[in-house]
Amino acid sequence: MTSVAKRPIVFLLQARGEPEMEVQEQGCFLERCHLDPEQMVSRNVLRDRIGRELLEGVDAFMIGGAGAQSATQTHDWTADALDLIQCAAEIRMPTFGSCWGHQMIARALGGKVEHDPQRAEMGCHGIRLTDAGQIDELFQGFPTSFLANMGHHDRVTQLPPGAVEMAMNDSQPNQAFRMEGLPIYGTQFHSELDARRERDRLYAYREHYLADLPSEDAFQAAVDSLRETTEVDHLLADFLKIFVTGN
Repeated sequence: MTSVAKRPIVFLLQARGEPEMEVQEQGCFLERCHLDPEQMVSRNVLRDRIGRELLEGVDAFMIGGAGAQSATQTHDWTADALDLIQCAAEIRMPTFGSCWGHQMIARALGGKVEHDPQRAEMGCHGIRLTDAGQIDELFQGFPTSFLANMGHHDRVTQLPPGAVEMAMNDSQPNQAFRMEGLPIYGTQFHSELDARRERDRLYAYREHYLADLPSEDAFQAAVDSLRETTEVDHLLADFLKIFVTGN
C-alpha cells in the first residue's frame, strides 16, 4: 500500500491592522511552508477572539510579525495571546514565531522583551549560529553564518527559562532560540519574506519605523540593503518536515 503524505494544517496568529499586509503575510507563510491555502487557518488579534480552542485540529502553530504592534505593550488581547502560546507549550505543539512572534513566545514563556531603538535592525543583516544552533536538528543544515532580512526595534533581552540560544550577531544575542526539548522556535529575522516583500513591508510601516531611526536616509539605506536570503528560504518548510510531516 502506498502511503499518503500528510497535509498539515497550520494555524497562523497575526497582529496586522492593515488589510493588505495581513493578506501579504498569509501569502508569505503559505509560500515558505509549501502549503495550499486550505492548509492554513489564520486569526488576527486586532479583530478576532483568541482562545485555546484555536489549537484544536491543527498540526502546527505559527506567529507572524506585527508592524505597528509591540510585544512590550499590553493590550486587551495580550493576555489571551500569551495564554495561547503557553497552551501550545503545554501540549508540545510545534510552534514557530517570526519577529513579533519570536518576541511573544519569549514573553509568554517567561523571557523579557524590551524596546531598544539603539539596536534596531532594518534591512539585511548577518547572523551566526551558536554552538547549540550548529547541532540543532532544524539549524544543523545551515551555514555557520548567513544573511537574513529584518525589521524590528524591540528585541528579546532575556530568554525564557529552558530556552537555548540558536543564533546571534554582533548587534545582539538571541536572534533565534529554541525551547529545550520542545518543538518551539523563535527567530528575530524574517525567513518568510523575500527582499521584495520585505521592501513592501518596510514602506507600509515607514512612519512607524522612522520614529526610531535617525533620518530618512537611514531608512532608505535599510531598504537598499535588502537582499535575497536563500539560506533561510527553506526554514519554515524544514520546520514542518521535521516536526509535523516527517517527510
